[in-house]
Amino acid sequence: MLFVGSTAGLVSYEGGASYTAAKHGVHTLAETLRLEPCGEPVRVIEIAPGMVRTEEFGLNRVGDPQRAEAVYRGVREPLVAEDVADCIAWALTRPHHVDVDLLVVRPRAQAAQHKVFREG
Repeated sequence: MLFVGSTAGLVSYEGGASYTAAKHGVHTLAETLRLEPCGEPVRVIEIAPGMVRTEEFGLNRVGDPQRAEAVYRGVREPLVAEDVADCIAWALTRPHHVDVDLLVVRPRAQAAQHKVFREG
């Protein structure tokens, strides 16, 4: 099983109650499902990306194109969808006995949910 959550599922932040609650749910679901089939040939993998720049995500999250663009302003290289897809492919292609429980992936500019380096 593979879940794509978010670093928001690991740390809460102001203004993100509904989003962080949903992502905490994904994280807890993955943790629980990892416990239940213990000893069986089942892998439960969670990929938790940080800042990923996609037009759809920013616009759907804040509803306003200018506010959505501001999320990434000054961030030299936010992650893109292809970066997350690469992490998924890597995790799924490990040997059958290797379980990548949790892979947190962020752009270098993002040290934490609340710590992002912005140029200019």
